Amino acid sequence: MLPHALSSHALSPLTLRPLTAGDEAQALRAQAEFAGTGFDFLLQGEGESWDQYLSRLDAESKGMNLPPGRVPATFLAAFVDEELVGRVSIRHELNEFLLNQAGHIGYAVRPAYRCQGFATEILQQSLRYMHSLGVERALVTCDETNVGSRKVIEACGGVYENTFHGEGVGKLRYWFPTAW
Repeated sequence: MLPHALSSHALSPLTLRPLTAGDEAQALRAQAEFAGTGFDFLLQGEGESWDQYLSRLDAESKGMNLPPGRVPATFLAAFVDEELVGRVSIRHELNEFLLNQAGHIGYAVRPAYRCQGFATEILQQSLRYMHSLGVERALVTCDETNVGSRKVIEACGGVYENTFHGEGVGKLRYWFPTAW
């Protein structure tokens, strides 16, 4: 069952929740902020309408209609006072690619909202969500050149395992217990 909203405690300003029809304009602005970086903030398919996109995200969270090589995944947006500050893709299980390079949790914070603790809160809430799925250990990775993400992962207690060297930049691999 997909929660309507997740929050670490009543005073937390950040809430993770699925995107809705009313979030389209703000989400597309966030996607545009990452243009030219090689990072796909929304993971929206080319030519996919917003309604089709939301339906696909819902189906993926239930493990339905998955293309080859994909695993069930929940995509949640991070909001503070109705402002979209980031997002997270929570993969319910690992395939070979995810095990080596992408991990269970892939998060991003919009540039204007970085260095304000939002990435830490997104990661912590995502780990609790993983625990609710029955996953006891979660893998989180980052590019070896991404100092900010590495600091967030390590500050949250990620245990470094190794660096995967495939194509391009190496991926630092960290494991977390999901129970706090």
